[in-house]
Amino acid sequence: MTFSPVADLRPLYTLPVATSFFPLEYDRRRHFASDNNSGVCVEVWEALQKANAGHLIAYGDDAITKQARKAFCDLFETDCETYFVSGGTAANALALGSVCERHHSVICHRFSHIEEHECNAAGFLNPGLKVRLADGPNGKVDMRAVEEVFAGLFEVHCSQPRVLSLTNATELGTVYQPREILEFSQLCKRRGLSMHIDGARFANALASASCTPAELTWKVGVDVLVFGGIKNGLAFGEAVVFFDRSLAKGFLYRMQQSGQLAAKMRFLAAQWLGLLENDRWLSNARNANAMAQHLAKRLSEVPGIDLLFPCQANAVFAKIPEQAVTKLHERGWRFYTDVGPGGGARLMCSWDTTESDLDQFVQDLQAP
Repeated sequence: MTFSPVADLRPLYTLPVATSFFPLEYDRRRHFASDNNSGVCVEVWEALQKANAGHLIAYGDDAITKQARKAFCDLFETDCETYFVSGGTAANALALGSVCERHHSVICHRFSHIEEHECNAAGFLNPGLKVRLADGPNGKVDMRAVEEVFAGLFEVHCSQPRVLSLTNATELGTVYQPREILEFSQLCKRRGLSMHIDGARFANALASASCTPAELTWKVGVDVLVFGGIKNGLAFGEAVVFFDRSLAKGFLYRMQQSGQLAAKMRFLAAQWLGLLENDRWLSNARNANAMAQHLAKRLSEVPGIDLLFPCQANAVFAKIPEQAVTKLHERGWRFYTDVGPGGGARLMCSWDTTESDLDQFVQDLQAP
């Protein structure tokens, strides 16, 4: 993939770096609170600089955005429709709204981001839309729980299920394999549902599943995917990818009404060119996953610590004694202890996490 739509342009002027904007010294340690806390990978930063070479048409009708949309078609080996928005909450809400009408509902896991961390954005941006919960172990939706949603539904008196939303990788660090998604796809066809994937960590899921992007999405029945980039090296922005292109009708209007049709869309799109080139997105995810595996192994060897869920992507959930948690916090480590069930610590590894970060964390954990 070649990035050169504005190679002949040069910056008109250069602004000095205002170091006074950053009075606080950064903590050079890489923490485990969230993969959102990580910085921007070099390739993305360079792509942003190239996109800043001069003037281009606004609102996405520019060469860079068109090239990025084509890059997604190449990546997924199909003629998909791709749109770029600022973040995952907007991406999920707008994607679901493209499938649903105001009397519809979306089925998702009770620990999904849609349910727990998006302040009902799906209902706010799509008035009348209801969220229905289907539980299941390890953060995965149980197929029987989906069927139970339909039990006792009255045609006019109840919000009718219209879309099944799966999170891959899940909020508890597990991964849906292609065969599992295919089974849900067959259920969706029987029940007249579309399938949406919240892929804030889709890259990590794909790295774990060891298949192609197509094999984890449209080839097993996915209709629309939110492809996360912020947790994988982007500064900002997610991609909404429609494999069923009929669902994308009017999506630009939804983006505009919700304030998501960026005037300088090229900066959202250019990042993806930097991330997709030479599969940097995949190598970033593989590193995060490998670090999580390494951390899980190290923690399993520490007496008194129990792993709570399978480590299949870049998250480690561990039951750590309260005294040890306090000690780690006092030593400056940042991580959450209130995500998901079980009262454990959630330790997120990022695209830039290193083994030395893990070693220091475990060393401080075991220190007297």
